[in-house]
Amino acid sequence: MKHEKFMLRTKIWPAAAAIMSVLTACNLAPHYDAPKTDVQPAFKEAIPPGEANQGWKLADPKDTVIPADWWQVFGDAKLDELESKVAISNQTVAAAAANYRASRALVAQAQAAFFPILSLDPTINRSRSSLSIASEGSSASTTTTAAAAAAAAKAATAPRTVYTVPVDATYQVDLWGSVRNTVAQSRYTSQASAAQVVTALLSTQSTLAQDYFQLRALDEQRRILDASLVDYEANIHLIETLTRSGIDSNEDLSGAENQLYTAQAEATDLGVARAQYEHAIAVLIGVPPATFSLEPEPFNPSLPVVPVSVPSELLERRADIAAAERQVAASNAQIGIARAAFFPSLTLAASGGYEATTLRSLFDWPNRFWSFGPALAQTLFDGGARRAVVLQAHALNDAAVANYRQAVLSAFESVEDNLASLRILSKELTERHNATVAAQHTVEYSVVRYRNGVDSYVNVITAQNTFLSSRESELQVRLEQQIASVNLINNLGGGWNTADWARTERLTQQAAAARERAQARAGSAAAGNTAPAAPNPPAIPSPELRPEDLLKQNADAVAPPPPAADQK
Repeated sequence: MKHEKFMLRTKIWPAAAAIMSVLTACNLAPHYDAPKTDVQPAFKEAIPPGEANQGWKLADPKDTVIPADWWQVFGDAKLDELESKVAISNQTVAAAAANYRASRALVAQAQAAFFPILSLDPTINRSRSSLSIASEGSSASTTTTAAAAAAAAKAATAPRTVYTVPVDATYQVDLWGSVRNTVAQSRYTSQASAAQVVTALLSTQSTLAQDYFQLRALDEQRRILDASLVDYEANIHLIETLTRSGIDSNEDLSGAENQLYTAQAEATDLGVARAQYEHAIAVLIGVPPATFSLEPEPFNPSLPVVPVSVPSELLERRADIAAAERQVAASNAQIGIARAAFFPSLTLAASGGYEATTLRSLFDWPNRFWSFGPALAQTLFDGGARRAVVLQAHALNDAAVANYRQAVLSAFESVEDNLASLRILSKELTERHNATVAAQHTVEYSVVRYRNGVDSYVNVITAQNTFLSSRESELQVRLEQQIASVNLINNLGGGWNTADWARTERLTQQAAAARERAQARAGSAAAGNTAPAAPNPPAIPSPELRPEDLLKQNADAVAPPPPAADQK
């Protein structure tokens, strides 16, 4: 008989294990593939550059990757110093990194459902039963004496203490993949959060570089105006002398003063924008604006050559596209979670422990108890609630797919925009420079005609204003080139790709530790140094503020023509 029972068990348990393995292999989430998009073989605006440097080139296999420290290609040591602080001190990046760590915790929380839940709930309970309850179901014998009945009633209703040490275990069998899809959804969301950290970091670094170049361009514009102001003041001194001699008139003097005061107001107005850019840079690197200042430096932009690959590679190098794709995967897993609600859930529960009326005998073997059993739960009617949840999950998945495709289109758009900007600006820079040189010659000719008495000083003013405007326009084009180059690097992913998931997670954790150390150092430094930085606008040092003769034009300040590609 025992042998037959043993044989029966050896047949039942493997069969039960096979059935459980089949059931737990069920996954009701749709098969996932990344959404398809319309990817062209090349960018429309990626026209091979001619002689002028357009700031980009068709990438070779050896140089298709933009360096992670992409700002170093601009060759500005101060910019390198500022950019190195963004990952550690910028609060927007810190918030994104904290959100990523929270998403990692949610993954660990979801994975905990793979394991049973164990709980220990020891209790001490002292109670007394009423006589009515204690005597219910019992019948006194006719031979029982009154004394014996009273003694039995007293014993039944006497207070007693019960000591219990139970251990409970519950485990939900993942029959339909609900737990697995929950873990997958959390993991995909965490990866999207990691990509959002990269996006926040790259966006902040790009904004910092643009603000920095804007500030340097303002300093250069201020230097140009200061040099022009010196010439205008010399003009006024000359006209005053000629007016006292009766050679010139007060009309020319008023026109020269108007020109001077207008240029002074324009130079003063630059201080507003400079202060705003300086304050913005301070916030981007995570320091109070009152403790930060940038000394004026010459604006000598060096336009880097950015490698541009095919559009299909952009899908793997844009962190925002990667984040959108992970959101699609997460919404696909959510469909599986919603579908699993249509099927019964199986929970295994077990309990065991010791129970006694005295502590001394609590853990005696006869005082043990246990129970075990499965529980199968199935909702029979919910008024269509589960169906509505499934429809919602499908709709959210469609929305995530649309967001992904929109992110791809926006990425293509931004790259095309900046390729076109760099190409067109390279041509415009040559034209602006030619206009500046022509305006300089016009000033020289007008001065000669004025000194010979052929023309009035109004022509000189007009020529000088045109020359100043041309120089400022040329400077603006150079600034736009730098900004377009920064945007192109940003739009190409800033050196990131989808193979960097593990590296991104590791760097995020390292940056958090470095951020804490930097904040501790900053707190110590702040405690010992509360002196504010220099206010705006700073003085622009220049050795050219003493012209040697009348209307001296700073020819050296006129930018040379852009070098040809074969001369670089």
